Amino acid sequence: MAEAGDRGGGGEAGPGRAAPAELLPLPCVFPSGSTATPRHLPAPCTPQRCRDPFVRRRAGRGDEEEDEEEEEKVVPAETSLLNKLIRTSLVDSCHAVEILQRDPSSPLYSIRTFEELPLKKELLQGIYMMGFNRPSKIQETALPMMLAYPPQNLIAQSQSGTGKTAAFVLAMLSRVNATEKYPQCLCLAPTYELALQIGCVIEGIGQFCADIRVTYAIRGNRVLQGTVVKEQIIIGTPGTMLDWCFKQKVVDLKKITLFVLDEADIMIDTQGLSSQSIRIQRALPKSCQMLLFSATFKSTVREFAMKIISNPIMIMLREDELTLSNIRQYYFVCRSREEKYEALCNIYGSITIGQAMIFCQTRRSADWLAVAMSQDGHQVAILTAELTVAHRANIIQRFRSGKEKVLIATNVCARGIDVQQVTIVVNFSLPTNQQGEPDFETYLHRIGRTGRFGKNGIAFSMVESRDVALVEMIEEHFQTKIKQLDPGDMDELEKLEN
Repeated sequence: MAEAGDRGGGGEAGPGRAAPAELLPLPCVFPSGSTATPRHLPAPCTPQRCRDPFVRRRAGRGDEEEDEEEEEKVVPAETSLLNKLIRTSLVDSCHAVEILQRDPSSPLYSIRTFEELPLKKELLQGIYMMGFNRPSKIQETALPMMLAYPPQNLIAQSQSGTGKTAAFVLAMLSRVNATEKYPQCLCLAPTYELALQIGCVIEGIGQFCADIRVTYAIRGNRVLQGTVVKEQIIIGTPGTMLDWCFKQKVVDLKKITLFVLDEADIMIDTQGLSSQSIRIQRALPKSCQMLLFSATFKSTVREFAMKIISNPIMIMLREDELTLSNIRQYYFVCRSREEKYEALCNIYGSITIGQAMIFCQTRRSADWLAVAMSQDGHQVAILTAELTVAHRANIIQRFRSGKEKVLIATNVCARGIDVQQVTIVVNFSLPTNQQGEPDFETYLHRIGRTGRFGKNGIAFSMVESRDVALVEMIEEHFQTKIKQLDPGDMDELEKLEN
């Protein structure tokens, strides 16, 4: 069966086409002295036979002018993986947790420490070795429900960085009977890379659980009919998992006691994955505990969740509303990209800038700007969809640590990057949709990179005269004021310091 969530490679992976080790999104790193090792990861293959599925390849397109029209596309699965990689710690969230409970007789309580949970000492050791000192907001509320007896079904909305992966990993490791050598917990993720990332968290938290093993139902890790799968936890993608269950018949779904469906919103947006997931879920026993997680909870996700999970408790961790109230917005009318660049140089000559993020609509304009700024002595990093996700994560970490002062990006970087030192954001061109109208959501997320952490920020937009109407539409949409500046008026720019 073709795997809808496994990207790149084209068709079924043969016996010699195992997953390359370099595609592990984040190395499974364990503290010195630990006895943990990755279990049943696909064997590496030779580099010349492997392709990085997160590198865009525009076959047959060598025309530079044609490439100018190709805007960078945001791929939800890549964004999710990138956010996992760039999180060096949990988001310190003050979001309100909203609980919708179907069964009013079911007790609800939250915890403040991991010791309050019914966790084995090996799991507590693993949690602390992974750097989790206290439960995050969603862990405080969700973990008591996940670990309750009798088991409770749960649907949770939670953004990246809130600790939800560690939460359901703890649930899986807690539910496993280590003396039984057959699959008991199953976790589905939409892509090969996200499945491996979850596996790394299991390997880390479970590093002291000597008798618990993990295997991966992903492309490149093929099994033959008649194989006896002895690992208690399976992490996989829907298509490969279907093959293991119904084609090779190496997994007995009737013995699964805990089922986790991660990134449900991405599952729905990827053709085939939702129907594959539903087919797997329907083969599970009625007593199986089911946990579903999604970053968004639009109507399609809600309908999908209700098909899969009966009588769930629902937890919503609301994302902070982005606001423009503490961001001063300005725009310049420019006749060419050279004039835009001149205006940008005037900004740098007039304002004290900690770090800056500059957004371009296309990869070609981002490349041109990066070269121009580098030649003028600026420390510049560039972030586009041509780069692998791991490479993007490395660039963001370098920018965070101050190794580069300017980050030039396309829309792949418009969300999820919080850098306290960013004092200005520049739209080298305004974001627009296919109809040529302003992309309001992207504009909001772009300039929202400044004015974070309660600080004031400044956002500049460079527009050509024919696009001034776009600025007016943005003003009307957000009920805000964007002041026009003369790109050559240094005195006016210097006043912005005050």
